[in-house]
Amino acid sequence: MNYEYFIAKRIIGSKAYKSSISAPIIKIGIAAIAIGIVVMMIAIATGIGLQQKIRDKVVAFNGHVTISNYDSNNSRESVYPISSKQDFYPEFKSVDGVRHVQAVATKFGVIRTETDFEGVVLKGVGNDYNWQYFKEFLIEGRLPSFEKKYSEEVLISEYLANRLTFKLGEDFQILFSKDDIQKPPNSLKCKIVGIYNSGFQDLDEQYLIGNLRHIQRINKWEEDQIGNFEVFIDDYSQIERKGIEIYQNTPSTFNTQTVIEKYASIFEWITIFDKNIYGIIGIMILVAGINMITALLVLILERTQMIGILKALGSNNWSIRKLFIYNASYLILLGLFWGNIFGLGLLFAQKYLKLFPLDPSVYYVTEAPVYISFGYVFALNIGTLVLCLLMLLVPSYIITKISPVKAIRFD
Repeated sequence: MNYEYFIAKRIIGSKAYKSSISAPIIKIGIAAIAIGIVVMMIAIATGIGLQQKIRDKVVAFNGHVTISNYDSNNSRESVYPISSKQDFYPEFKSVDGVRHVQAVATKFGVIRTETDFEGVVLKGVGNDYNWQYFKEFLIEGRLPSFEKKYSEEVLISEYLANRLTFKLGEDFQILFSKDDIQKPPNSLKCKIVGIYNSGFQDLDEQYLIGNLRHIQRINKWEEDQIGNFEVFIDDYSQIERKGIEIYQNTPSTFNTQTVIEKYASIFEWITIFDKNIYGIIGIMILVAGINMITALLVLILERTQMIGILKALGSNNWSIRKLFIYNASYLILLGLFWGNIFGLGLLFAQKYLKLFPLDPSVYYVTEAPVYISFGYVFALNIGTLVLCLLMLLVPSYIITKISPVKAIRFD
């Protein structure tokens, strides 16, 4: 029986592609698997890539968790100062997973030129500021240095620089209103040493990064008074839990707010990507599985006589079903191979060559970001293989209904 079984296996493997009926069906099945893998890879890579990129941009301007006074208003400006002399600053030792804490303050002002004016938010930072994200955003010049007590160096966005026709190295003034409107506004001279572009226009059109000491001076604060603390954590997936822990380990007069709570609409929007990814994966696996089912049914119908002969020689139904499933699994693996070649090639090309740009006013990024991890690629391949094989068990059941006598006479 084994001899006939392996002869049959050789026949299916060698002649499946030569039949005028089965060859196109098999090629379509392989192509469906390959296209499905490519589409699923693109969906996962771009979906996760967009989520991470947008999240990192928002975190760059706010940190993961913000600590401020309970009586702070909802505007972009720091109104009520808090003391920087806290147990959790500069190191938050009471909560594990906190990477960095920095003191900042913000103040609304107006940049006035000879021909135009623009409202901006000056974000005052000190020597403890984490420039990790803005190093990536920097497109011209350098990051500001605050070695001088009242350094005039600022970092401006490309959006504001273009709107106000500012160039690198140029000086300008920001005007800040006083509580007494009868008095002239405070004026601050600034020098542009760097231009950044985060791709997040909603934030780029507002923020200007400068020296914290200027805001302290204009607001008549003490040297230890700041607007709020920005906290960065190691693991973003733990942000809600860490936000609660940080709140529990700060004074009762302080409020904490995660970046998800502060920009709820943006983070609700990017979570929709997960549903889209799952939907695309489900549809692609279903389409690939249906194509493989069709290919297997055609193979069974073309080998009906051989099935009858094997049954007459004593082969049981399950051994014959395994024969066809093994050959179908080879076709699936072939489709996975070509799908991985094209899919990974396209993703790496986008990662390094930036082939597909996006509108930053809609997607908050200038090109489609991709997240490549061989972990999800491996899981995607294994999952597709297993699910397709499980789907093939149903059509292979037809073999049990084939009568040896009728099958041998089948033409």
